[in-house]
Amino acid sequence: MLGLGLIVSAQADAPAQPPVKKVLFFSKCSNFEHAVVRRNGGQLSLVELVLAETGAQHGIQFTFSKDGSLFTPAYLAQFDAFMFFTSGDLLAAGKDGNPPMTAAGKAALLDAIRHGKGFVGVHSAADTFHTGETMATNTNQARTWRYKNFGDQADPYERMLGAGFIVHGVQQISNTRVPDQKFPGLTGKGAVLPIFEEWYSLIDFSHDLHVLLVVETDTMRDPEAAPGAPITDFYKPYVRPPYPSTWAHLYGEGRVFYTSLGHNSSMWGSKDFQDILYGGIAWAVHNVDADVTPNIDQVTPHAWDLPPVSKPVSSTPKPGKGPKPGTPAIGL
Repeated sequence: MLGLGLIVSAQADAPAQPPVKKVLFFSKCSNFEHAVVRRNGGQLSLVELVLAETGAQHGIQFTFSKDGSLFTPAYLAQFDAFMFFTSGDLLAAGKDGNPPMTAAGKAALLDAIRHGKGFVGVHSAADTFHTGETMATNTNQARTWRYKNFGDQADPYERMLGAGFIVHGVQQISNTRVPDQKFPGLTGKGAVLPIFEEWYSLIDFSHDLHVLLVVETDTMRDPEAAPGAPITDFYKPYVRPPYPSTWAHLYGEGRVFYTSLGHNSSMWGSKDFQDILYGGIAWAVHNVDADVTPNIDQVTPHAWDLPPVSKPVSSTPKPGKGPKPGTPAIGL
C-alpha cells in the first residue's frame, strides 16, 4: 500500500504534458510547385515525410492536404493551426490541378486565424494570393506591378502573413542576423547564422512584425556577373538594404509565424532549421509564449526600399559560380 501511495503521489507531482496540437499542412500550388512538396505516385512529399516523422516529438499531429475545397468553417475548426507551403492564386486549380479554395473558404481561413487559430507560412507561402494577380498573369516577365507597398490595400492574405514576395535571385549564402535570440527555436543559435538559401526578395512589410531573421544583403554577391560588369537579374533582387526573412506577429487573436527558408531538401534535413520551424509552430499553437513586440522599424528601418526591377531567373548557380544545392543549409 505504501509503494502504491508513492507511485500515485509521483504521478500527481509529474508536470502535465501539453495536449497534442493539430496542424493542417496545406501545400496546393496553383503556380510553381517546389520539389520538396511535390508528391510522386501518390506518395507523401519530402516535407510531409519530415513533418510526419518529427511532429510527434514536438506534440504536433499533422494532417496533410492539397485539397482547397475542404476549406469550410466546420473543417477548419478541428485544427489548432494551419501551415502553408503554397503558391499562386489558390482560388484557381492552376498548375497542380488540385481542387481550389472558394472565396468563402479563403474568408473562413482568415476569420479562423483572426479569432485565435495559428498560422505558419513557409517559403512560398509568401508567393501566394498576390495583390491584384490571377492565374492569367504572365509569370515569365518582369513583374513590375509587384514593386509597390500596397499597405492596407494589399490582399487580405498578404496582410495576415505580413509581407509579399516579389522575385528571387540565385541561391547563395547570407550571413543572416538574429535580432531576437530568445524566441523559441533560436535560443543558443548565435547573433549571426550563415545560411544558404533561395532568398525571397520581399516587400510591403507590415509595421507590426517582430523580426526574427534578417537577410544581410551586404554579405551577398552577384555570382553571375564578371568583375566590373553590370549587375545581373540573378542579383538585382538583393540590391537593397537588409530586410526581414522570418518573423512573428499577431493577426487579431491569432499568432502568425513566417519564414522564407525551406527551398531545398538540405534545409529540411537541417536540425537548426527544424529547431527554428518548430519553435515558430510551438508559439503559433500556444504551446509556448514569447515577446513579439513589433521591432521592424528599429531592426530593418529601410525594409520598404525597393530593389531594381528584374526578370524571373533560375535560382541554381551555374557550374563554378557559387555554392550549389546540397550545400549545408545553416551554420556553414
